[in-house]
Amino acid sequence: MKKWISSLVIPAMAAAALTGCSGKTPGETAKGQEGQSSPSAAPKEVAYPAKLSYWVAMNANVAATMKSFNEMGVYQELQKRTGTVVDFQHPPVGQHNDQFNLLLASGQLPDVIEHTWAAVSKGPDNAIKEKKILRLNELIDAHAPNLSKILKDDPELKKQIMTDEGNIYVFPYFSKEEFQRVYNGPAIRKDWLDKLKLPVPQTIDEWEKTLTAIRDGDPNGNGKKDEVPLLLDLKVMDFGHAFIGAYGITSGFYQDQGKVKFGPIQPEFKEFLTVMNRWYKEGLIDKDFATMDQKLKDAKMTGNLVGAMAMNVGAGLGSYTSLMKPKYPDFNLVGVPYPALKQGGMSVGQMNAPFIGTGAAISANAKNPEQIVKWLDYAYGPEGHLLFNYGIEGQSYTMVNGKPTLTKEITTSPTNLPVSQAIAKYSHGSFSGPYVVDKGLTEQFSPEPFQKQAIETWMKADHAKLLPSLTLTSQESSEMSSSMNDIKTYYSEMVNKFIMGMEPIDSFDKYVGTIQKMGIDKVIQTQQKALERLNKRS
Repeated sequence: MKKWISSLVIPAMAAAALTGCSGKTPGETAKGQEGQSSPSAAPKEVAYPAKLSYWVAMNANVAATMKSFNEMGVYQELQKRTGTVVDFQHPPVGQHNDQFNLLLASGQLPDVIEHTWAAVSKGPDNAIKEKKILRLNELIDAHAPNLSKILKDDPELKKQIMTDEGNIYVFPYFSKEEFQRVYNGPAIRKDWLDKLKLPVPQTIDEWEKTLTAIRDGDPNGNGKKDEVPLLLDLKVMDFGHAFIGAYGITSGFYQDQGKVKFGPIQPEFKEFLTVMNRWYKEGLIDKDFATMDQKLKDAKMTGNLVGAMAMNVGAGLGSYTSLMKPKYPDFNLVGVPYPALKQGGMSVGQMNAPFIGTGAAISANAKNPEQIVKWLDYAYGPEGHLLFNYGIEGQSYTMVNGKPTLTKEITTSPTNLPVSQAIAKYSHGSFSGPYVVDKGLTEQFSPEPFQKQAIETWMKADHAKLLPSLTLTSQESSEMSSSMNDIKTYYSEMVNKFIMGMEPIDSFDKYVGTIQKMGIDKVIQTQQKALERLNKRS
């Protein structure tokens, strides 16, 4: 990353100088380039494509103000620099997974497909074998000098983006620094703790006492016993592991000294359910937790009702503080340590892997893949890195002491847009895509001291048990999908029933037996093999 930062001191180059050194006009193709180069032959220079089609799910930050990625400053500027006209195709919001499967089945594939390919049915190796997408190794070697340099300089990143069969299948989204990958954890109303004269809770027992005090102490001061001490969102728990991490497990797959385990069938999960059931019965957990969605969550928080919940540092701590401060000047929502079982103990926390399987693949139907590779590679060079992270110089950022710095239009939007939506008008910086997210942007994205403090606090959790991004063979992927669809459905139903008391905790062993009959042991073995293969990659 230091090399990237040093590259950012280079002033933005004139557009004319960024159209490549070939001297060719867009669309010109060097004869003989058919997608893969001979190892013995020097790569031939190619031009940027004249046009290409690009399928990608619409991001919520973009959808807030625009209808297509074509309206984003980053792609309008990229067209000026490369001459490439892009036809972006977006599936309906919320339907991208179903539409992705329909797209592959249709055979009518666009040139570029951006998706979380590591998670697709049967895996990326199978997509290459079925001639849906291209193996990119040779194309990257020949026509992507910027990405090639990143992979050469950091073999660990290359190891992560390769499949067990040695294929590179996407131009990847990378977030390299740990603090860029920790952004979710527990948060609590510190102003309410101060009113109740309570310290920040550190253990599960202390949390129970604190939540009870919030329930009974009327910290919102309206004379009603209407506070929601803890807004439990199981989807966020699955992602960030708050509260369940105290038991040394997660609600999914994790590793314990190299051995893959499935949290929901561990004895510790029964302990967790016992506490959640007690908290639910005592009114410490929101009664609507089983049907919680973002709209309801936002309404409860902005209604000055919620004492604590797990959330993101931006679209959580940042957005709620911006919304609440004008009406409640004392509002003070802070990120706090993941609770442990014992004082001084550790909890499993949230931290993404540097590569989570997301990126832009090139379809096997693409007519000029080598040109598309060159176009995608632009984002990984110095000028593309600035463009994809910060957007347009003079509009979304300026250079201050040699560092790209977000303008007030982004940090204090005149139309009251959150930073994530304001910058999405200009760059990819607030969401994933085929580029490397910049360390400096992440620092500016959480500009407030309370946001930096939250990240530093959450980084102290235990991340050793988190699994890296694994790739499965096509057969393994099919078998796992078949079993896990049923297991996840049953698990979700039973967890809600256990917490709400509709199913007695004494039925836990029966519940574990049912999941085992559904094939979880074989799935665990599959995950174990995938982990061992990843560890053996060179």
